[in-house]
Amino acid sequence: MLTSGLTNTPLTKSLLVYTIGSSIVLSILDIKHLASIYVSPHFWPYAQFWRALAWQVAGFTNSTEALFAAMLVYHLRVVERAWGKRKMATFVLTTLPYTTLLPPLLLALLVRPLSFNTLNYLPSGPTAMLFALLAQYYAMVPHTFRFRIGTTSSSSSTPSSNDNNTTTSSSTPPPAANAPKPPPPSLTVLLSDKTTTYLVAAQLALSQFPAMLLPSIIGWLVGMAWRAELLPGLSPASNGFRVPAWIVGERERRGDGANGGTRSAAERERFEDLRRRLEGGGGCFDVGHGECWGPEEEGWGEWDYGEVEGGLVI
Repeated sequence: MLTSGLTNTPLTKSLLVYTIGSSIVLSILDIKHLASIYVSPHFWPYAQFWRALAWQVAGFTNSTEALFAAMLVYHLRVVERAWGKRKMATFVLTTLPYTTLLPPLLLALLVRPLSFNTLNYLPSGPTAMLFALLAQYYAMVPHTFRFRIGTTSSSSSTPSSNDNNTTTSSSTPPPAANAPKPPPPSLTVLLSDKTTTYLVAAQLALSQFPAMLLPSIIGWLVGMAWRAELLPGLSPASNGFRVPAWIVGERERRGDGANGGTRSAAERERFEDLRRRLEGGGGCFDVGHGECWGPEEEGWGEWDYGEVEGGLVI
């Protein structure tokens, strides 16, 4: 049975509440000017480098971005259902340094000089983190159905009643001139049930064009790099780091260390023995009058079929 709403997604629910709540707090306290980044004058000459750490966690500065960000968070709840709370928290924590520091650094050191100081603004809000999650949604969540939207055109020429007066033999094929013309090519777009999610994300990325494109693109690239195990540092692929189970309200499994270490030697040996048995396909099926069969490596030879009353042992 399908699970609806935010059931079994506590982290997504918290992110949704934070996305809306932080934007409301910025408006109530009238501190929107402290959230966004202008490379000049914030970074130089004023040296307000703390903004590079606060711009993503401060929240959105207008209601339109907050609305579409909340809708996108709701659509991405299936990622947490597929991963679980612990992996979801690990992903957010390990990608947060990249999604937070890369946009302002690239804007100040690369994008702004290349644009001759015209691109100077970075809007606030967790846009990069949301697009990193969107990359996981794109890669791991399959579509449920697909549909096509296209244009159609009716045929301009229809057979007239005068054609019926022409007497032709049943064995004589009709002339090529009277053959129906093929319909002209039509424009067809293939869509799926995931299209609405991408439309919401596109609306968020284009809300403050072109300033919002930079964190959106960087967040997508960070998400794909995390999935390809290319991120250094705290990435699970580099050192096996995982968020401790108690942080997300789970119980540590037996044999796991504080940092998500390997299983104990006895448990590893038990699973290795089970793997060997499954790969060998060994087993002896006692069916009374029949013979047992098993893999050749156990000394039982090739497949043996023993006759029993009423059939064969398979």
